[in-house]
Amino acid sequence: MTGANRGTGRAIRQRLTADGFTVRCLNRHSCEDHTDRIVADLTDTRAAFDATRAVLADVPALDLLVLNAVTRGLGRVAELDPAVWDEALAVNLTANVRVVQAALPALRAAGGHIVLMGSHAGDRPFEGGLAYCATKAALRSVAEVLLMEERPNGVRTTLLNPGAIRNFDDDFSENKMSVESVASVVSWVVSAPADTVLGEVELRPARLGVPPAVGLERLQHV
Repeated sequence: MTGANRGTGRAIRQRLTADGFTVRCLNRHSCEDHTDRIVADLTDTRAAFDATRAVLADVPALDLLVLNAVTRGLGRVAELDPAVWDEALAVNLTANVRVVQAALPALRAAGGHIVLMGSHAGDRPFEGGLAYCATKAALRSVAEVLLMEERPNGVRTTLLNPGAIRNFDDDFSENKMSVESVASVVSWVVSAPADTVLGEVELRPARLGVPPAVGLERLQHV
């Protein structure tokens, strides 16, 4: 699992552990509450591949791969720092592909499951979100290609697209989902019958705040 050291990723790791999985983490920064065998710079996509192989060196068959690592650098197109774009492309997109490539032999051996953590931003772009929105949109294509190519090899893929999440300990918004709720959905997706695959799952908060414009006025904000 990538991105397991805080927030949603930590909740997913803890839920999968409670479900009986033995979880190994590949993070950019070590978990304070979990033993990381290897930490890797996911902006270095060769390092992401090599680190995945090292984490799985003694794992002949892999039941589940959850790809949650993300960077959320923001900025409007006119002022976007090239470093922010490059980091988003590497961490949110290319590293995911390289980790999957490294893990596929073990996933095929187990008839395993890949869960890619997408976002509503993948098909609901917003101002200032070019790097984040574009990479999450591209991740949908990665998921779909994996579905087509790897099902004959017994490997299922699910793209999970959450909306707003209370990812930080000081966020108490009632209009966002808890990290534990998102983790429960990951658990549910993984427990789907072996002859099914949930190709894409969208999650929205159950409660909705007042948008900046409604009705006919909403057209002015498209």
